[in-house]
Amino acid sequence: MSLAQIFLSEFFGTFILILFGAGVCAAVNLPKSKAQASGWIVIAFGWGLAVFMGVYAAYATGGHLNPAVTIGLAVAGKDLAAGVPATATNIIVYIIAQMLGAFVGAVAAWLAYKKHFDEEGPADAKLACFSTGPGIRAYGWNVVTEAIGTFALVAWVLYNGKSPSELGPLAVAFVIVAIGLSLGGPTGYAINPARDLGPRIAHAVLPIPGKVPPTGPTRGCPWSARLSAASSPGC
Repeated sequence: MSLAQIFLSEFFGTFILILFGAGVCAAVNLPKSKAQASGWIVIAFGWGLAVFMGVYAAYATGGHLNPAVTIGLAVAGKDLAAGVPATATNIIVYIIAQMLGAFVGAVAAWLAYKKHFDEEGPADAKLACFSTGPGIRAYGWNVVTEAIGTFALVAWVLYNGKSPSELGPLAVAFVIVAIGLSLGGPTGYAINPARDLGPRIAHAVLPIPGKVPPTGPTRGCPWSARLSAASSPGC
């Protein structure tokens, strides 16, 4: 595969992932959404299905959609995909494509909910549509939670990502759902640097009224918690 083909595959797959992932976060968190306050299970399955679609969209490059998966495969001495060796150049192209795809996917989700973001509402609820945030801010333990969730995902991809019945993408989707339901509560389970950083940058540059600074004291999910909702891996 050419570098352009690698870039376009991972870009489009990550775009699909974030379009539907950030979309379900907006559906649950924005006050006037029809799905407002529909809850954590909706978020978990929404992200699982977003991964399912994104992996299929980027099937040519293995559907990484996640720098942690790309680096994990390289560290394990595996090719990034069939015919795509884990060279430094290929790894960099994967990661750049994932970051840009996540950014553009977040912008597309914002456009879909543009009038809702324009409405007056809690700034942290709007931010929660783009990025994760801990329920209890304890950075060391937040890192531990994310590390465990990311390890669970990458280890599964490395050792069990393929199946004789070709259910790989669907199986990965259910792994994402399982991680969300089991380990997602403390931090919103980003488990993907592109998933969190790309949309976070989009939030910073988009003209969203009344948004809270990313370093502000209300960053993350407090509003979601008050709604008994969630926004993960987007909370």
